[in-house]
Amino acid sequence: MNKLLGFLFCFMMISKLTNTQTLNIIPAPVKAETKQGTFSITGHTTVFYVQKDLAKSAAFLNDYLKKFYGFSLPAENKNLYPEGKISLQIIRPGGTAIPGAYTLHIDNNGISITGNDAEGVFYGIQTLIQLLPAEKSGSLTVQQCSIEDAPRFAYRGMMLDCGRHFFPVEFVKQYIDFLALHKLNTLHWHLTEDQGWRIEIKKYPKLTEVGACRNGTIIGHHPGTGNDNTKYCGYYTQQQIKDIVKYAADRYITIIPEIEMPGHASAAIAAYPQLSCFPDENTPIAKGVTWSGDSTGKQVQQSWGVYPDVFAPTDYTFKFLEDILDEVMALFPSKYIHIGGDECPKDYWKRSAFCQNLIKEKGLKDEHGLQSYFISTIEKYLNSKGHQIIGWDEILEGGLAPNATVMSWRGEAGGIEAARQHHNVIMTPTTYFYFDYSQTKQEDSLTIGGYLPLETVYNYEPFTPKLTPEEQLYIKGVQANLWTEYVDNGKKVEYMVFPRMEALCEIAWSGKDKKNWPDFQQRLQSQYKRYDLWNVSYNAKGINKGE
Repeated sequence: MNKLLGFLFCFMMISKLTNTQTLNIIPAPVKAETKQGTFSITGHTTVFYVQKDLAKSAAFLNDYLKKFYGFSLPAENKNLYPEGKISLQIIRPGGTAIPGAYTLHIDNNGISITGNDAEGVFYGIQTLIQLLPAEKSGSLTVQQCSIEDAPRFAYRGMMLDCGRHFFPVEFVKQYIDFLALHKLNTLHWHLTEDQGWRIEIKKYPKLTEVGACRNGTIIGHHPGTGNDNTKYCGYYTQQQIKDIVKYAADRYITIIPEIEMPGHASAAIAAYPQLSCFPDENTPIAKGVTWSGDSTGKQVQQSWGVYPDVFAPTDYTFKFLEDILDEVMALFPSKYIHIGGDECPKDYWKRSAFCQNLIKEKGLKDEHGLQSYFISTIEKYLNSKGHQIIGWDEILEGGLAPNATVMSWRGEAGGIEAARQHHNVIMTPTTYFYFDYSQTKQEDSLTIGGYLPLETVYNYEPFTPKLTPEEQLYIKGVQANLWTEYVDNGKKVEYMVFPRMEALCEIAWSGKDKKNWPDFQQRLQSQYKRYDLWNVSYNAKGINKGE
């Protein structure tokens, strides 16, 4: 009898363990409790959403199910719903509500997702997606559980550089989906560069007629071992941009456009040479570069790097930029417009009699002061239109514009200085968040160099002890950047961002107390399987998967 009871006890314990699984969720939620049992989602499971705004979350879930499992669910806007369903509802708590917070409960009766707002419900959907099996199936079994969650930072971003290499609309949308699946809420879209102007501006058609094309591209590392002599073109029409902005908004992602100034302006100057301090001079090129095509006049750059032919701070230039920004603001509802401000050589300004007279006239200290004047002029215009600027940390040089937000990329020093001046900061240091850097020491494709393995990214802590607790409050979030000098196709983009995007999103979303590298590695194994389901390229333990 005792043996039989012992056998039954062991059987029950084994059954309990079999029916319970670890919740491998990235980013780690605030609180998660696994319960006994599972719930199965089939094609007959209905999604009920109480508020009409939640139709977007129901649609995202159905699009995901259809794409990866081959079926979708009935969806209804209804207050009362039966058992065996998925319910979505906004329940606004009393007191101060955290935007994006949600709860997820799964039991025998079904799945319930509630959010402080519609965005929170959407994030609950992303967690539910991570609970789905990573294999195709007509019936999807999910672990019963209870989750309470909320984001740590309000700004959780990724940048995509479409200036060096152009990516088609459908891939940009796929990239936005990647962000959404990782609970990121900001796409910083780099649209203008020395190597190409990628946004249609109706008042200045030459920006795309001339500036969107370069006559060739270097081969190999800058300055290159040759030139492919192939014309390279691409830009987004305003209608395409409107479509992409709406697509992102439906996923609770804000797109911040970047229009580079006063440097990285070769493409614009090639289209309108009068923007240069020296309109009649040939475009300067990098040492060792051989031009493809005609080498006279202003040209869109064919190599990477930094170039001295920058915008002249003239009335013509400011009117030109104001006209462009008017069209940009009409396309992008974002509060912020990124104006670059980085890597602006002062060579031409030093040679220019106009610039030197302007420095004296405005009582500026030097060319760094002239850059501050340039940025402040643009900021005043954008502020007058209800927008604010974000710029790379060089905008600190010569004095920071009054309402500017700083992206600290050259380490943390710029962010620290800006926070001490009580300016908002986005931390994006090269040593942790430049995803164009190599993931392994032996990459099998060309990269810009550097070495940024997954563990290094994961170990970053945005709240530096160099700031007081009060100053730390000015750090509004984090962002990783993918520059594309050596990334010319979507599969390479995937490989460079995965799995490092997992580390980014956990830094951006989860509390510092959740940081646990061994546990993160364990949870990552499920994400690798999901990458295979998505059919994306990624790097796993130094092994190139999917290329």
